[in-house]
Amino acid sequence: QVQLVESGGGLVQPGGSLRLSCADSASHFSMNDMGWYRQAPGKQRELVAIITSGGTTNYADSVKGRFTISRDNAKNTVYLQMNSLKPEDTAVYYCNAKRGPLNKWGQGTLVTVSS
Repeated sequence: QVQLVESGGGLVQPGGSLRLSCADSASHFSMNDMGWYRQAPGKQRELVAIITSGGTTNYADSVKGRFTISRDNAKNTVYLQMNSLKPEDTAVYYCNAKRGPLNKWGQGTLVTVSS
């Protein structure tokens, strides 16, 4: 049932880095628009970054210049490189895949930024 699996979360100090990965077991991965979302404690889920099937990227203003989304279609995997992490980046990060009526979510991976 679950086709998107996130990994790479953990505890990191402010200013540190993490790389999240999201693997999709389904076919036609290259046709999907992929995104990373996050939900902080007590907050609504928000868009962090997207990368379209054509490779176009967009970022939330809060992470622009610090985070980089990328994809490896040969591995059916999307990545989120997170640098210069701040305490306000603390959240559960979710992977998302969209293609036409398809809209899938991973189970999330927790990122905690704290000293």
